[in-house]
Amino acid sequence: MDDNHNLPDNDSGAGAPGARSGAMSADDLAQALRLQIQKSELEPGEWLREARVCSEFGVGRSIARRALRTLADDGLVELEEHRGARVSSTTVDEVFDLYEVRAALYGLAARFACMRASPAAIKRMSVKIDEMRSAASSGVDAEKIIEMSESIFSDMAETASPDAQRMIAAIRRKTRWHFSYVALAINANGPGPYGYWDRIQAALASRDADKASQAARELLYFMQSEVSQIMLAQGPRAAGNRR
Repeated sequence: MDDNHNLPDNDSGAGAPGARSGAMSADDLAQALRLQIQKSELEPGEWLREARVCSEFGVGRSIARRALRTLADDGLVELEEHRGARVSSTTVDEVFDLYEVRAALYGLAARFACMRASPAAIKRMSVKIDEMRSAASSGVDAEKIIEMSESIFSDMAETASPDAQRMIAAIRRKTRWHFSYVALAINANGPGPYGYWDRIQAALASRDADKASQAARELLYFMQSEVSQIMLAQGPRAAGNRR
């Protein structure tokens, strides 16, 4: 890999500007890079060479390699021998399918919340939905709204089994949130997904598991449609510069 002969083989990060020994684990690094990819701060085709990662984050080569392998397992980067990792591109079909899986899992989370959540937990979710609606009405940016939305679904998922929670976490790790931000921003002056949230809120209050599950799935299908249209309008995504 380019420039790596100048890097230490241990995890001390020695020689990297601003290095902080032991400050970041491989999981921490993978999450930091994952967020940059999911927000499109790192574009498809962009190279993540070990030298760059070690320098920017103050870590050693073995931590960088483990983090990049984790991202490869999630499909966010492609590893190329002797070259490093390259941010993978994604297709409309891949994004469409991820939304399909998220719709099923989030629908289950909403169902389980109706069936198992305590009255206090249901109240907290309802308050969060009101806060999200208020934030959207006041013009809060799309990234924050998506964050609030995911927080509510996380609360719902707490009532699911550990296996279901792991599946939800796994699908989130693969999600390119940038597309959701764009879709929500485009719909900022329209009804957007909030009618579905009204239905979810009402279903939670009445403990109607079927209606909550259906509304949650339809919310994800709405976003699926919006994001797919955006991607189709953009045309095929470039693979990036293979420097």
